[in-house]
Amino acid sequence: MGGVSTEIDAGIAVITIDRPEVRNAIGFATVDELSAALDRVQESDAAVLVVRGGGDRAFVSGGDLKELSAIRTHEEAVAMAARGRRLLDRVAGFPLPVIAASNGHALGGGAEVAIAADVRIAAEDIKIGFNQVSLGIMPAWGGAERLAQVIGRGRALVAIATGEVYDAEAAHRLGLVDFVVPRASFDKEWRTLAERMAATAPGTSRAVKSVIAAAAPTVHSHLEADATDAFAGLWAAGAHWAAVEALEQRRRP
Repeated sequence: MGGVSTEIDAGIAVITIDRPEVRNAIGFATVDELSAALDRVQESDAAVLVVRGGGDRAFVSGGDLKELSAIRTHEEAVAMAARGRRLLDRVAGFPLPVIAASNGHALGGGAEVAIAADVRIAAEDIKIGFNQVSLGIMPAWGGAERLAQVIGRGRALVAIATGEVYDAEAAHRLGLVDFVVPRASFDKEWRTLAERMAATAPGTSRAVKSVIAAAAPTVHSHLEADATDAFAGLWAAGAHWAAVEALEQRRRP
């Protein structure tokens, strides 16, 4: 199972990715379960959507490398990237405001999930980074374009090309995180933010989101073919698999 749960109460929908055995990494089943969860939320009367990870160690640690290791060809990598990109395009273009509540580290694909949200609130001790370059690859799910929109082209280029991992305060200064709150009050803080956004006249949050989304689109479907092809070229290259093997060796006892 993909480890996804959904709760809807008092206008607030909460989708939780809870896969502690892989630090909330996204696997194939997770993608399907997230899509079904988005269907449920979209059909509800919720005014705000919160996406969070289970526990307090990881928001999302990225793609499930154990599952993804079976993907070796350029064509398979394009299909994998397109599947994840379309899921996060849906998050980015969701009709409700979306809050990413970063309860733990958001690295690689996890940072892509966070940047697909409209608002990011983070516990003070988390780290976030587009560090895919450490495995010889790049963001696959639309995160590069969205990051450039949020923090600017130059800063996005540096963040992705160096793979720097930022602490919460540095991410806040960069504009990558909107709110940094104490760990002890993290759950209270994100819920209070969601409650404030939901406590408006029915339909208000969706109307506001539609206007802002039209002014600053975060979904760029016309870029998908070139972006997934560029990613797939890196994925299928020997440098990527050498980096994966080196990582696996470091993890072995």
